[in-house]
Amino acid sequence: MEKIKFGIIGYGSMGSSHASRLYSGLIENGTLAAIADIDKSKVDKARVKFGENILFFDTAKALIISGCVDAVIVATPHYSHPEICMEALKEGLNVICEKPAGVYTKQVLEMNEAVSNSKGLFTVMFNQRTNCLYRKMRETVLGGGIGEVKRINWLITNWYRSQSYYDSSDWRATWSGEGGGVLVNQCPHQLDLLQWVTGMMPSKIRAFCHFGKWHNIEVEDDVTAYLEYENGATGAFITSTADCPGTNRFEILGTSGKMVCENDKLEYYKLSTDEREFNRTYTGGFGEPEVTKPSLETDGKNPQHAGIINNFANAVLGLEPLFVDGREGINSVRIMNAMLLSTWLDKTVELPFDDNLYYEELKKRIAISKPKNKGSVTLDVSGTYGGSK
Repeated sequence: MEKIKFGIIGYGSMGSSHASRLYSGLIENGTLAAIADIDKSKVDKARVKFGENILFFDTAKALIISGCVDAVIVATPHYSHPEICMEALKEGLNVICEKPAGVYTKQVLEMNEAVSNSKGLFTVMFNQRTNCLYRKMRETVLGGGIGEVKRINWLITNWYRSQSYYDSSDWRATWSGEGGGVLVNQCPHQLDLLQWVTGMMPSKIRAFCHFGKWHNIEVEDDVTAYLEYENGATGAFITSTADCPGTNRFEILGTSGKMVCENDKLEYYKLSTDEREFNRTYTGGFGEPEVTKPSLETDGKNPQHAGIINNFANAVLGLEPLFVDGREGINSVRIMNAMLLSTWLDKTVELPFDDNLYYEELKKRIAISKPKNKGSVTLDVSGTYGGSK
């Protein structure tokens, strides 16, 4: 059986990491065949590392039409994700898109339409979905293990970033280059999991985004958001890139139990009686349902990026189902856009919102975005939130 030949488009921090995974043999049915980047210095670095074993291109289009690959991984700055993905899909290639799927919903919806009209497979690099803890949370919630969801809270502040991180690339942390800050760059995984684990999208969001509060940047680096859901559930999402030490606590409360994921551990609390039933029938005044802590068994697996790429290669070969339908990437983009739009308009935003309105508001920020002209530095992502996997 022949392996899937992959091309990497964008040889930056994530692109170089994916290239190394493929070249080192971590992907059982995938191999590195080509790299493209518009920055000649990055291509030169890749050529030194991989020699003449692969092909090199100076544009995404040149790689896409070369005929030398079966699939591409798009790891360019965020705005270009949909455009490059659509170009590759049009050529019949299979596509992995780095997160986020795009910067604004209007462009992601256009990309999703292209996916539906393409023969190629498409996924988004939601590597956190491979974590056994989040998979078990989803299985438990959707299986009724905590009853009807009442409250969803996520405090995710262990994203500490120094000013040097933001200064490492001229496109980082600008409206014109990145399209946002902590929501667009660090939190797409959590915003995806927020809806994937629970099977629920917020119906309303009121958010307070602070722009350049802790860093010399023009985009958001501190966010507090309140969420409402159709079934009456509420939630809170808090994130920052300046908290040290930070916290990563994901809590889902239901009518008959609760799950808390923190410090790489999952705790499960089960009520003896559904709280709503107890509330209606209990006559003793003070009192509450008995709580136990059953153990939750997981498979212990957390393959991260390698898991997504391995599954994708196998899916292209017809060996297993595709784990992540990339069209679901619209959900996390819709949530992050709603949080920013709520702050810009200073009001609660109902989902789905007007996609054109968001794009017009974003363009206002792009128009006054200030270029940094600092060049670009490839950062080592190994050991950061599954980056070494």
